Amino acid sequence: MKSLFFLVGLFFSSYVLADENLFGYVRGAEPLPEGSWEIYQIFTQRNDKGRGKYSATDSETEFEYGVTNRFSVMGSFSMMAIDTSGLVIDGYLPKDAKYGLTPSGLGTALKYNFLSPAKDDFGLAAYLGIEYKTLDPHSGQKKDTTSVKLLGIVQKYFLEGELIWSSNFGMESTYAHRKKIDDLPEGFDWPVEPEMEIEVMAGTALSYRFMPKWFVGVESLFETEYETEIGQERWTIFAGPNLHYGSQQWWSTLTYFHQMQGGREQYPDQTEKNLHLVEKTKYEVRWKVGFNF
Repeated sequence: MKSLFFLVGLFFSSYVLADENLFGYVRGAEPLPEGSWEIYQIFTQRNDKGRGKYSATDSETEFEYGVTNRFSVMGSFSMMAIDTSGLVIDGYLPKDAKYGLTPSGLGTALKYNFLSPAKDDFGLAAYLGIEYKTLDPHSGQKKDTTSVKLLGIVQKYFLEGELIWSSNFGMESTYAHRKKIDDLPEGFDWPVEPEMEIEVMAGTALSYRFMPKWFVGVESLFETEYETEIGQERWTIFAGPNLHYGSQQWWSTLTYFHQMQGGREQYPDQTEKNLHLVEKTKYEVRWKVGFNF
């Protein structure tokens, strides 16, 4: 009888949580049911480089369709806003920038579920994404980038589905080409030759259902990037709590991400020596909302 209740609990958990984003940064392995649609709206606020003023907002609108009970396709539209002043970093932040939400890119992705965490006791999925962007997310200047991301996703239910663990591991390859800026100070380094960047990432997360439809959790993400001429350009570890609400028709997730540690490239006179603040910020806040059809 106990096993029966456990299976029933997992069935309803997987029905309610089918491709819900319990986490802000770590993906889950559950697929979207065949023939169903889901639309997500994601806002990410990135703030504070330790000096001057830096605030950037990323917006991503994503559509997902369940082709089968194991295979989903996605398409996305990105926008960006930035407000930065009082901080110039040779080769990275050439000058102040300020503008509201501006179209910045398009993307598409595929997700295939090999094992379901509800039906097979252990979930396993693969994610392949391709994205083209026209704005540099760090400086806000014009920069054409084409990125390919490949992720492995594992997920498991504990305590009859009340505790959910998920982990991601993978890499992203990017071809980048900055646009020329005419009014830069003499001698300022702003390379316009095409670059290749490779980012390796690993993340893990836990979420606990503390009352019907409500989950509280924590997640962390390690990223390191290698660039054509520099080699290892940066590495960071972010971690923070999240809160999730999910019903049958819609869900929402709020995550606060704090940079715990980082290294490699630093700007002159940077006081936080244990952080990477050239391309990353001290903290991020991400809000997601999704609707099922």
